[in-house]
Amino acid sequence: MRLHRLTAFWLCLVATAIGLVFLREGAWAWWLAGLGAALSLLGLHDLTQPHHSILRNYPVIGHIRWMAEMVRPELRQYLIEADEDAAPFSRSQRSLVYMRAKGEPGERPFGTLLDVYRGGYEFIGHSMRPVPAADPKSFRIAIGGPQCERPYAASVFNISAMSFGALSANAIRALNRGAAMGGFYHDTGEGSISPYHREGGGDIVWEIGSGYFGCRTEDGHFDADRFAVQAQAEQVKMIEIKLSQGAKPGHGGVLPAPKVSPEIARTRGVAMGRDCVSPAAHSAFSNPREMMAFIVTLRRLSGGKPVGFKLCLGHPWEFMGIVKAMLETGVTPDFIVVDGAEGGTGAAPTEFSDHIGAPLREGLLFVHNTLVGAGLRDRLKIGCAGRVVSAFDMASLLAIGADWINAARGFMFALGCVQSLSCNTNRCPTGVATQDPARQKALVVPDKAERVASFHRLSLKALADMLAAAGLTHPDQLTPHHMVRRVSLTEVRPFADLHTFLAPGVLLDGACEDSFYAGMWARASADAFDPTAVPA
Repeated sequence: MRLHRLTAFWLCLVATAIGLVFLREGAWAWWLAGLGAALSLLGLHDLTQPHHSILRNYPVIGHIRWMAEMVRPELRQYLIEADEDAAPFSRSQRSLVYMRAKGEPGERPFGTLLDVYRGGYEFIGHSMRPVPAADPKSFRIAIGGPQCERPYAASVFNISAMSFGALSANAIRALNRGAAMGGFYHDTGEGSISPYHREGGGDIVWEIGSGYFGCRTEDGHFDADRFAVQAQAEQVKMIEIKLSQGAKPGHGGVLPAPKVSPEIARTRGVAMGRDCVSPAAHSAFSNPREMMAFIVTLRRLSGGKPVGFKLCLGHPWEFMGIVKAMLETGVTPDFIVVDGAEGGTGAAPTEFSDHIGAPLREGLLFVHNTLVGAGLRDRLKIGCAGRVVSAFDMASLLAIGADWINAARGFMFALGCVQSLSCNTNRCPTGVATQDPARQKALVVPDKAERVASFHRLSLKALADMLAAAGLTHPDQLTPHHMVRRVSLTEVRPFADLHTFLAPGVLLDGACEDSFYAGMWARASADAFDPTAVPA
């Protein structure tokens, strides 16, 4: 028998009446009358309010729906979610980071939980003659091309761009101190170099976004003098121009005025009481040639340090226009960091997160192939970032063109992040992504710095062990032939057969047989970023 939709409301009225009748019987009657009256008033409000149809039809009891929705993410994460459900990181991925951050090796009993016959399953081939595992401290890569006076030897695994403002002061402190302990670098994100980046003494890569935070004029343009003062600091090892990020490529950002604290205002060089705007596009250059000139300027002002840029691949021909500008001007950046569309941020428009920008592997392959085809691959290095947490994640990217790997959310897990998906609320439960002073006190810097360093150390140890099993001693020996993917229930194929890999110089001599690359190259221009130059 189905109950009437107003049953809960009627029961509240009845409880109120019973309580009033028996008021002289004791305290229970007072409680019953009070609670019944309160719920009855709530029901009357529900019946008359104009905003929620469910509450008008189901007064009082309709609130249970909102209560259930409030705790749904937590219930799903802790009770319902399977170990391999990625939302966006699976429990298995998070558990791996937590174990390594705590110094636990992370062995798994009783075999893999993965279905090795499902489509997309990947593995690395092993050698009949494995070699002793190399020292992970030797996994470094020299960044700095022919035009760089002060090259930098970077670890093959580093902290990706996360700004002070997006992360708390204590999170920045712990990350940078961990980077110093482990000998790897810490990317500032576009929010500039805060005092908390400097405290730990870890190597810094300074990201310069379109807002030019930390090196801007009052009207938001690039300030060469302010840039030079910060860029020449010994702790700053490289300069990275941010063209776009994977989480919201082609989209600027606004930090509302109420969130611009005095610390953030000083760090970014912006005024209090006004929105802090990061435009979608740079004002220091408007085409590929001007971008090359800007790279020359930054390299000179920084004292000859490596200068590169980061992007999430969008229109392929526009990136090829940058490569053509390199060829025509003779200027090459020292590195390119490819960010995948699977990258994260504290908050982004849903459509940008879900449907704009190339995924990491496609972007990385295109950038690598274009540089090879243009004869420039040996002049600059390629880094990449996008949902990397394990040694196998690193190996799969190193095999198809990356020289080194960055990770953001992996290091956030090492800090204690529990993927509560509340980064945009300022109510992060672990003190990582918040500016609330009380909440960030929960993050104990010395302890979390140790965990950051431990996650880095044990991840590279796992990579060294994997390479040794494959008969290799350094990540730069990985090739697409070493990695294998299942493409059907009965077939696996090496990456070398799955992907296109251009031969050196084929874009220059007109010998490129791949119609996609040849068509994009024909339309690319060093004189303009032209979104309308669609190949025929």
